[in-house]
Amino acid sequence: MGTGEQLLEKLNKLRGSKTVIVGIGNTLKGDDGAGPLVCQQLRQAKICAELIDAGTVPENYIQRIIKKTPQNLLIIDAIDFSASPGTISIFKPEQLNSFVFSTHVLSPRLFAEMVNRNIKVDVYFVGIQPAHTRLGDSMSLQVCQAARQLAQMLIDVFPPIRSVP
Repeated sequence: MGTGEQLLEKLNKLRGSKTVIVGIGNTLKGDDGAGPLVCQQLRQAKICAELIDAGTVPENYIQRIIKKTPQNLLIIDAIDFSASPGTISIFKPEQLNSFVFSTHVLSPRLFAEMVNRNIKVDVYFVGIQPAHTRLGDSMSLQVCQAARQLAQMLIDVFPPIRSVP
């Protein structure tokens, strides 16, 4: 089974659940903008999960997430886990350790712990391996393609809400 199939299999376990998807990243820093890009694509598709584009300050959205009382919290971010650029992987908070690098002030693991102090929620990090995250860089082709691939997987898992005519 390929990496994409394995990821989709893991994401499919969230199908039908009350899920909040949070995109984290800085769109001015190349591949670090992967999380917000995925959120933008999902917002256009009008999926049936709650979306939050937290930009560079996910801690500002902790109370909003808590008030939503989701079963699952899916955090999308550019995370350096020493893979090829554009590789997508899913992590539980306890898997985020010293080998994983985030560009944000508040560590992703601490963010998850702060939410979990208030509500019981299963937290998953979907990391896209960046190629570069320097200020002023544009997003790499690999990460742009990975963001599109991830967005499509999430559209499949959380299909758009159909309006009744």
